[in-house]
Amino acid sequence: MSLRRRDLLRRSLAGAAGAASALFGRKAAAEENAPPSYPAGPHPGHALPEPVVHSPYGGPATPPAHLSAASLDALLVPPPPDPSGATRTREVPIWVNEQPIEVAHDVRFHAWTYNGSVPGPVLRATEGDELSVSFRNLGTHPHNLHFHGRHDIEHDGWQPIPAGGSETYRIRAEPFGLHPYHCHALPVSQHIARGLYGAFIVDPPGGRPPAHEFVLVLCGFDLDGDGRNELYAWNGVAGFFTRFPIKVPAGDLVRLYVLNMVSGDPVASFHLHAETFDVYRSGTGLEPDEHTDVVTLGQAERAILEFRLPRRGRYMFHPHQVHMAEAGAMGWFAAI
Repeated sequence: MSLRRRDLLRRSLAGAAGAASALFGRKAAAEENAPPSYPAGPHPGHALPEPVVHSPYGGPATPPAHLSAASLDALLVPPPPDPSGATRTREVPIWVNEQPIEVAHDVRFHAWTYNGSVPGPVLRATEGDELSVSFRNLGTHPHNLHFHGRHDIEHDGWQPIPAGGSETYRIRAEPFGLHPYHCHALPVSQHIARGLYGAFIVDPPGGRPPAHEFVLVLCGFDLDGDGRNELYAWNGVAGFFTRFPIKVPAGDLVRLYVLNMVSGDPVASFHLHAETFDVYRSGTGLEPDEHTDVVTLGQAERAILEFRLPRRGRYMFHPHQVHMAEAGAMGWFAAI
């Protein structure tokens, strides 16, 4: 579905008004998940219809009404690390499909997906593991699969695989850290912008300290084909973590795997309210590189962040590029 920014805002606000009537008219479980409500005042460059709609803080972009708090768990919660720590061969099936996906309430985007989602599945291995990646192109355009990190140049994944074709990529998982994977078929900008990317976690030998782990991939969506993103989202659905905060026990260690895969914007960032975090740039070290509350990331840059939320309550997170936050990339942690 192709929408201009103004149409997106009007439709999203109309959907939010209908949802608010059902949501705040009764005591429901969903009500407990919602952050405090604030007036959605006019934002620079956005013409908001009157009257002003009251909705949860996070902007007018809201997720599809049929989603539940668990709908994005496969992308948010990574597979557990291998407790044995032993290296082994892992079989990884990856396919490309070209299909519409819902990226916000009443907004469908014709995406190019890995395994049916944007971003693609979270992959995980231990440093030294051998990955045998069975790749199938079920789309109508040439596609492929390129991993960041270190591997045999013969399996670098830049060669186009034609529609209906397949390939087996054999790579060793190294170095430990957080790496993106994405399509590298030309034009690369279009293939990434349409959703062909994902996160690959490589654990160090011996692993990392136990923590509540989550993956947050920042996505951008050009809805009208003008080369600019009208919508932004963590893990592919705008406003999802505003409606459904990420719940963690107060005082426990939280580990975030944060990856910026927005195409068309030169830079993005991650900012946490009311707390600070350790930054492990690319995750390739075991000692933090800095301690801060904002980390800046160019496209395909990533970081592992660790922190504790000491008090019960809601802690906001978002890119500090405010146009991204206001267009869907706002979220909350709920310390319980």
